[in-house]
Amino acid sequence: MNSPFAFADLLKSTFDLNQLFSTQRRNIEALSAANQAVVEGAQAISRRQAEVLREQVEQALQASRDLMTSGTPETNLGKQSEYARTIFETALSNVREVTEMFTKSSFEAFDLLNKRASESLEEISKASHTTTSSVKKKASA
Repeated sequence: MNSPFAFADLLKSTFDLNQLFSTQRRNIEALSAANQAVVEGAQAISRRQAEVLREQVEQALQASRDLMTSGTPETNLGKQSEYARTIFETALSNVREVTEMFTKSSFEAFDLLNKRASESLEEISKASHTTTSSVKKKASA
């Protein structure tokens, strides 16, 4: 008659449950760290976008004041085209900066997860070799 715990004994001899739980705990910690990196990146991007918006509003207000107080329509036309060029260049620079911030944040999170995935595979491989060796020893005994 087989013991009702035979299956549990088989699992126990096949897998080191403590090792499995430890590996999963480290996986969850890595996922948490990656999420934290993403959140911090999103916060930094949001702060920078708010700064950019404030700067653009200030520039637009200054340009409006300058155009209202200056003299001739010809002078204003030249100033308008200069302001438009400056605004376009600034906007392009800001988009580039925010894109670089997003890319950096994404790569930080990806690197954390990629590193942990490699470590996890190594841990599982080692545990598998250890378990296989112990099962073979038990079988030969």
